Amino acid sequence: MARNLIPAENAEILHSHPSLTFSANNFNYRMDTVDGRTAYSISKGDQRLSFPLAWAFGTGRVAQSYLFKKEDGSYYEARASYFTNLKTLDFTPARALTAPSSIEEAMYRPVPLAEIQRCFACHATAASIAGRFDDKQMILGVTCEACHGPGASHIKAMDSHTRNPSAAAQNSTFNPADLLPADSVDFCGACHSSWWDVKLSGGKGPATTRSAPYRLVTSKCWGMGDDRLVCTACHDPHKQLETDPAAYDSVCKSCHVSALPENAKANHPGKACPKAGRACTSCHMQKVYVPEMHADFTDHRIRIAHPGEAFPE
Repeated sequence: MARNLIPAENAEILHSHPSLTFSANNFNYRMDTVDGRTAYSISKGDQRLSFPLAWAFGTGRVAQSYLFKKEDGSYYEARASYFTNLKTLDFTPARALTAPSSIEEAMYRPVPLAEIQRCFACHATAASIAGRFDDKQMILGVTCEACHGPGASHIKAMDSHTRNPSAAAQNSTFNPADLLPADSVDFCGACHSSWWDVKLSGGKGPATTRSAPYRLVTSKCWGMGDDRLVCTACHDPHKQLETDPAAYDSVCKSCHVSALPENAKANHPGKACPKAGRACTSCHMQKVYVPEMHADFTDHRIRIAHPGEAFPE
């Protein structure tokens, strides 16, 4: 998360792929990197537009998208993004057009300030102070203060030169671990999409698997919420994402009894799986292919999946 927003000139993907192209609707899209600067361009016949990219969003584990600015200072989203599985460009997710009305519409989407503030709020730290957006003073990526709030008082209190800091000073930062289960998942959902975010946007189908908090709370076992099912029960936000399914077995077994014929009990209400005793998530949190991302995402709706079933909304 600390690397999910970088200046385009520092984007390794663009440096290692100095000439990226794709075509759609008779428009030719290009990203050409020369001397560390990337020009995003589009052409059709004798029409051509080109702008230097300003920001790269995403580490590129799945994809990377880009913003640029015009002379008026307004932000624009490139309709072309890099996709790791494709190793080239395609339409930015949810931005594909079948019949653009102009070369400008085919190339970019104007991004209003309110949306820019939300984008940078999740990909950077302190991008807005007192409601004012400032892309020059912000801290790149998601750092400690993005989740824990301003840390100056805490740092001062814990400084080695400060003797006997008060408990209030030591605990002056916000700790998301103290949240109730539903609030904890919504806290993560502020950037990863909560239940309300998806519902109000009208999200449907496999693309909603990108919104892990939303899918999690649609699980039958979520009920009214449980500390054992919050996002941080499985994922330590201070560490790199663990991709080995077996690494999550201990979390699954904090709710489920370990093996048959052991019966469920009050503190372990989940029955034992009759099929396997390890790598639980490989069956019960299946991978779902999201076409617009050209990649598989783990569906956080915990369930017994059946072959050939429709995607569960």
